[in-house]
Parts: sequence; C-alpha cells; structure tokens
Amino acid sequence: MQPQQGRAAPGAGPAGFGHRKDEPGRQVRPVPLPPVQQNLNYYPQIFWVDGCADAGAAPAAPFPPPVPDRSTKPRSHAERRSVGFLVMFLLILVAFTGVGLSIFKIFHLEKEVDELREVRSAWAQVPGETGRRSSWNGGKEVRRAAHVTGNPAQRDLPLEWEPTSGHAYTSGIQYQNRGLLVSEPGLYFVYSQVLFRGSACDSQLLSHVVYKRNPASPGSLVLMEDKATNFCKDQRMWARNSYLGALFKLRKMDSLHVNVSKIALVNFEESKTFFGLFKL
Repeated sequence: MQPQQGRAAPGAGPAGFGHRKDEPGRQVRPVPLPPVQQNLNYYPQIFWVDGCADAGAAPAAPFPPPVPDRSTKPRSHAERRSVGFLVMFLLILVAFTGVGLSIFKIFHLEKEVDELREVRSAWAQVPGETGRRSSWNGGKEVRRAAHVTGNPAQRDLPLEWEPTSGHAYTSGIQYQNRGLLVSEPGLYFVYSQVLFRGSACDSQLLSHVVYKRNPASPGSLVLMEDKATNFCKDQRMWARNSYLGALFKLRKMDSLHVNVSKIALVNFEESKTFFGLFKL
C-alpha cells in the first residue's frame, strides 16, 4: 500500500503544500503519516457477561411489551358494584317468594281444616229420629244399603233371607217380614240373583220375580221378572242362573220381596243366591 500524503495545515491554499497567502516566504514541511496497514486477521473483541456473549456491538433493543387485548375491556369499580347489587337483589327476591308461597300454603291448609270442622259439626247436629241419621266415618256418610243371602231353612214364599251372618249386612234398611223395608224415599238400585239347579231335566217353567208392597197401596207391584223354559236337555243334571237388577224410585215404607216358581230348585249358598239394594 502507498503511504497517504499528509493533510495541509490549516489555512493552506490549494496551490501547494505548506504555503500561506499571508506568509509567502515561509515554507511548512509536511509531516509524514505512518502507513495504514490492513490487518486481514482482525477479530472483534468478545466479552461474556452472565453467560451471554457480547460482540462489543450496541446492546440489542429489548422485546416490546405485549399489547393488551382491547376486545375485553376491564370492568370499572362502578360496574362491579352494580353487578353485585343485582345478584343480591335476585337472591332477596327468591327468598321472599319462597316465604310468600309457604304462607299461602299454610293459609290454604288452615282454611280446609276449618271447612272440615264445620261440616263435621253440621252432621253432628242432624237428629236421629228423622230417618236422616248419618255417622262420621273418615269424612264419609254411611249409605243406606242392604245385602241379604239365601237361607235354606224355609218352606214357603216369599223367600226368606239371612240378614246378619256371613256376607249379609243392613245399614239404614230394615229386614222385616222376609223383605227389605225402605225408611227414606229416593233412588235405589235393586238387585237379586237366584241359582236354580236340578237332578233331572223336565219342561217346567222357571220364574224369578222381585216385587214391592206398600201399606198405602193395596196389592203388590212387580218390579223385575225373569222366566225361562227349555233351559236343559236330556235327563242330565242342570243349573241355571237368573240375575235381575235395575234402578227404581222408592217411597217411604216400601217393602221389597223375592218369589220363585219352586223353592226346591233353589241353591241357597250365599255366593249364588242373594238379594239387596242401595240408595244413590
């Protein structure tokens, strides 16, 4: 490499080195500069700080802070307070609603109990001699009804019945003179069943009749009737069931009875031959 020429002194003109315009007779010697040598094997100095290499260059800029998410705006203190008041109001409203429903239910139950007490006291004041006596049995009025069963110890008509033993019972209805006596007028369902059974078949007529009597009216009035012929074949044993049942309007002192064509053909078992009625 060629040595670089020295710079002119300050104030020197472009005409030559070391001359000034104010001093024409003075010469300035140029100062030789050392030659610049280029070191091809130059490496930058490296410093290690806390285990990190520093190349002597300017420190790198730190990473920028994360940008906050602006889609979810943080709630202010006033908003948080309003949400808290809303939740508290809803809880108080639910509590008052439950208390109100409980009070209403208790009031409704007390009203029903008072009504039941009034009904019970009213039934207790009904006199027994008027024929409208009612007993309190679990809040239900005892109905007027009767169910009597066959009695084999009989010899003539109308049929005689068993009013108390076995499945038989009477409630508000009297069993009198082989019949059921009505003491209160109204609508009644009357029923009767008779089982006929024989050891030999013949052509005789089978009849089953329910009729009523009343002291105010002479004679008797047929309510229901069943007649049958040709009910068996050959000379074998036979059986025939006859059932009657219907709704009637009965008067006070009406007595109901049952007749059959032949007592000897009646099976008097209580589950096969019976008679009864009940008031609607």
